[in-house]
Amino acid sequence: MIDSRGRLAQLVARFVHTEEVIGSSPVSPTLRQVRDHPDLGPFAFPAVYDERMTQPALRRPRFPARFFGGVRLLGAGLRMWITDPRIMLLGAIPALIVTAVYVGGIVLLAGHLDGLAAAATPFADGWDEGTRTVVRAAVTLAILAAALLIFVYTFTTVTLAIGSPFYERISRKVEDRLGGIDSPVELPFWKGLGRGILDGLRVLVTTLGVALVLLVTGFIPVVGQTLVPVLGAVAGGWLLALELSAFAFEARGYTGTAKRRALSTDRATTLGLGIPTYLLFFIPLAAVVVMPAAVAGGTMLARRSVVGAATTTPAG
Repeated sequence: MIDSRGRLAQLVARFVHTEEVIGSSPVSPTLRQVRDHPDLGPFAFPAVYDERMTQPALRRPRFPARFFGGVRLLGAGLRMWITDPRIMLLGAIPALIVTAVYVGGIVLLAGHLDGLAAAATPFADGWDEGTRTVVRAAVTLAILAAALLIFVYTFTTVTLAIGSPFYERISRKVEDRLGGIDSPVELPFWKGLGRGILDGLRVLVTTLGVALVLLVTGFIPVVGQTLVPVLGAVAGGWLLALELSAFAFEARGYTGTAKRRALSTDRATTLGLGIPTYLLFFIPLAAVVVMPAAVAGGTMLARRSVVGAATTTPAG
């Protein structure tokens, strides 16, 4: 009889706690009121339920807090240069090779920006010099933003492809430190390669679409000069996060759509990792140091996103 009463007391405690967490009406009894009610008699609540059940429901941190949580993931990746310098140095070699090639391309583009802006705005040839200069400056900025978005994305894709064995080792090192993967998915080489190429092409199409939007928006004076860099950083950060977390997601059998859905459960943290990485890539040779660290951060992001995808709905 005592055991039955104890189980009944537990059920009542859980019910009252559920009411408190979900949000009971002002007249609903609190846990303490129910526990101390004189009519309960032998169904008195043990103190342990008062301690467990009266805790407030956990609230999701606000966007800025989650964004800086993503920045901290990149910082955790950078700390691997201290804890595992050898494997990080191996990851820096492919980034150094690709950086040398891309720097040459950026220098070539910079030398022809004025000519490209003029070719894109032949209608402005007859305008007064002040108006023509403003319009072509906006177009120049738009061309530069669109080109940099494509450069950064393709730089990441090419670097990850060239240094795949090194970056996969970095990703696995992070996974092992955080507890490993219960059932890692091992795809045959050609199937994995085909899936990787398909996912890469999908993201490349998205990148080109965003670049086109940035280019068109750049024709709008003032708006193009202020909005284009912001849109470029946001889009570039998101696309980078997709690529940097690829190794960890693929080890769990996630395809392109599943990866995007998982990252969408916490866009703030995803952008917190992606945007700073995107901006750091503009610093000469910074990508050499940041690239392996960003892969480590992307692995941590993927682990967090997989848990989030299982427990939350997509949110901003």
